Amino acid sequence: MPVPLLDVNAQNHPLEAEFTAAFTRVFKSGIFIQGPEVTKFEEEIAKLVGAKHCIGVSSGTDAILLALMALGIKAGDEVLVPTFTFFATAGCVSRLGAVPVFVDSCPICFNIDVADARAKITPKTKAIIPVHLFGQSADMDEVMALAKEHGLFVIEDGAQAIGAGYKGKGVGTLGDFGTYSFFPSKNLGGFGDGGALVCNDDKLADFARILRAHGSKPKYYHHYVGGNFRLDPLQAAMLSVKLPHYAEYTAKRQANAAYYTAQLLKVKGIVQADPAHCQCASKQDAALAAAEAKIVLPVGYEHNKHIWNQFTLRLIGEGKRDAFKEFLNAKKIGCEVYYPVTMDQQQCFADTPEASRQGCEVAHRLAGEVVSIPIYPELSQAQKDEVIAAITEFVSL
Repeated sequence: MPVPLLDVNAQNHPLEAEFTAAFTRVFKSGIFIQGPEVTKFEEEIAKLVGAKHCIGVSSGTDAILLALMALGIKAGDEVLVPTFTFFATAGCVSRLGAVPVFVDSCPICFNIDVADARAKITPKTKAIIPVHLFGQSADMDEVMALAKEHGLFVIEDGAQAIGAGYKGKGVGTLGDFGTYSFFPSKNLGGFGDGGALVCNDDKLADFARILRAHGSKPKYYHHYVGGNFRLDPLQAAMLSVKLPHYAEYTAKRQANAAYYTAQLLKVKGIVQADPAHCQCASKQDAALAAAEAKIVLPVGYEHNKHIWNQFTLRLIGEGKRDAFKEFLNAKKIGCEVYYPVTMDQQQCFADTPEASRQGCEVAHRLAGEVVSIPIYPELSQAQKDEVIAAITEFVSL
């Protein structure tokens, strides 16, 4: 049977009556910019993640851009960013004239390699943006220690990780700012673009709110150049409908990940990444070679609350990933490569200083190995078993 990578209708259609009521409420209110729907949603998100302030914005990308602006990042400043991530993280840095400095990845959790980040700090370094990739937190103890040592701002890119946790705290609440995305494919997905910015500092939050609306306070009086980064009330109202169900969505994703892991580990040639080798590629490589691994399953660290935005496999061996992807496509099983090209290899960053694009060997290798399979909450038992059967068949070829 066909198994899509994601089925947004399977989640949204059962809530049609509630969505219709929310739309009608906003329609009849006549308030289509800011207003009580946005305020209510901001309060709900702040409570969900454990932050003092939430500022609803137009997208996850604009959340990063707004955070950088509020922290005063300017042309010539350097910002440490993972090279293995979605484009927005580095793109926002570049849009302000600052320089993205590309940092290697951990081969186990896929997140930023803090040791490599440390090696790339210069007198121009002003901030670091750890990305909580695929729904699992980066090593925030190490990130915050590095930031404190060198006086760096920390912006947590939690676009894929709203509701995820790190040692009992919500991701996005540990740095100066946390950012989230409500793009339809995210775990809390809207009906278009949308995002949020959170922080615990009153002055930073107030400044971000001013910059969100063209830098004006009061209206028409501009002390700063901001942008139009506002979240629409309609998006806020629709997302508020889904929020009461979010814990259930997360639990189902976690159960799907656990089922995949338990069943696939029964297959010879499939192993799970070992957290003991976090950020140590050589030890991980030795372990995989000893196990004659063909496929490496992802792992959620015990101190993290992983929300599984993606369930990302590594296919070991030259060309194996692409062959696997073709194999799944032929069986009509959805899969996607996140991400086939690292940021330091993107053409638009070709003119950045060479020093900012060096030493990303692990990330380059991951870009040729990774592929994500369906993990969304509404997967049926039969669909999960179909995916498992296909993977088992491929490994036996």
